Amino acid sequence: MTTVNTVLGPVEASDLGFTLSHEHVLLSAAGIDQTYPGFIDHQAVAAEGIVELKAAYDEGVRTIVDVTTFDLGRDIGLLEEVSRGSGVHIIACTGNHLAVPRDFAASTPGAIATHFIREIQEGIEGSGIKAGIIKVASDRGGITPPQEIVLRAAAIAQRETGVRISTHTWSPDRVGDQQVAILEEEGVDLNRVYVGHSNDDTDLDYLLGLLNKGVWLGLDRYPGGRTPETPNWERRTEVVKQLIDAGFAHRLMLSHDNSVPSTQPTRELAEQRKAFNPDGYLFITRQVLPRLKELGATDQDINTIMVENPRRFFDDV
Repeated sequence: MTTVNTVLGPVEASDLGFTLSHEHVLLSAAGIDQTYPGFIDHQAVAAEGIVELKAAYDEGVRTIVDVTTFDLGRDIGLLEEVSRGSGVHIIACTGNHLAVPRDFAASTPGAIATHFIREIQEGIEGSGIKAGIIKVASDRGGITPPQEIVLRAAAIAQRETGVRISTHTWSPDRVGDQQVAILEEEGVDLNRVYVGHSNDDTDLDYLLGLLNKGVWLGLDRYPGGRTPETPNWERRTEVVKQLIDAGFAHRLMLSHDNSVPSTQPTRELAEQRKAFNPDGYLFITRQVLPRLKELGATDQDINTIMVENPRRFFDDV
C-alpha cells in the first residue's frame, strides 16, 4: 500500500479517510512572520485551527490537503501543531502559488525542481517534515511566463518523485486546459494531476474535456458565490450532480479553499469570513452532501468522492 507524507509522518493512503482536497489553515505571505512579527497572530491561528479541525474531525473529516506554498506564508511548524492537536491528518505542499519570485522567473525548471524534490525527499525548511503534494498556480488571463517555468519545474519534480500535482486555476478562462497541455508536453501522467478550482463556472464542455483527459477534478471553492461572476453553492452542487450523472463520480473531489478566520489581518475581516461561512471546514458535510442526496446522489457516490477518490489519487495501486 502506498504511503502519503503528512506533517506527522507517512500515512497509508487507505487510512486517509474522508478528505478535503484543497484547504489552508494559515493563509498569508512569504516572510511576514519573520519580517513583521505579530502582523498575523500565528498563536491565534494555531489555536483556532485546532478548534476548527477538531470539530471537523468530530463530524467525520480525517484529512485535509493544505496547499499553502511558501509564498502564501506556509508555516510547517504550525501545521504540525494543528494536526497533533486536532487529530486531522494534514498533507503539506511544496511548489509555488501566483507570486512567483523573480529569481524563479530568471531561472530554469530544472534548477527550481531540485528544491521541490528536496522538500519532498528530505523535508521542508530543516523540519524533516516532507511535502506530500506539489502545488502550482495560474489565474485570470492564463499562464504567465514565470508561472510556466514553475509548472514545468513541478512536472520534473513529479516525474522524479511520483508525488502528485495540485493546480490553482481560473476556470472561466479555461486555464486548466493550458496547464494540462504543458504537463502533457512534460510527460506527466495525468492520473497524478488534480485540476483545482474547477467549479468557478458551470461550463460542462470544459469540465468534461478535462475529465476525458484523465485528470482529477477539484470542485473545491465552497461555498463560492462571493463575486457576481461565480456561481453560488447550490448551482455548484447541481454541477457536481451533472458530472456524477455523466459517469465521473470516480474522478471528482470536493473541498472549500478555507482558512481559519484568525488568519485575516483584521478582526473585521475575520468576522466577515465567519459570517460568510459559519460552517468552515464543515460546509460540505453539513450543506453540500445533504443537497447532493436531495438531487439524487447516492451514499456510494458520496463515499466515492469524499473517501475513495482521495485514496485512489494518492495510491500507486
